[in-house]
Amino acid sequence: MEAEIVLCYKNEREAEAVAKAVSPDNFKVPRGLLIKTTHKGARVLTTVRCDLRLQTFIATIDDLLSCVSVAEKTFTAVKNLKV
Repeated sequence: MEAEIVLCYKNEREAEAVAKAVSPDNFKVPRGLLIKTTHKGARVLTTVRCDLRLQTFIATIDDLLSCVSVAEKTFTAVKNLKV
């Protein structure tokens, strides 16, 4: 199974922040699972490849999107503090 997830942001800085926040997921994964996250311009590109169970594939995507959500909330909170 494979999924390509593309997230679009207002600018490259936000995309880079999100990509860096979830990039540790690129390294510590079980055998049979690949997660690769990069950013290009204002987009974050993630590929999830899974040779394991469907439940693992779904849980991995859910975890990734959860981490993205936390990163987005964090930089939104920081922006609001600067006002």
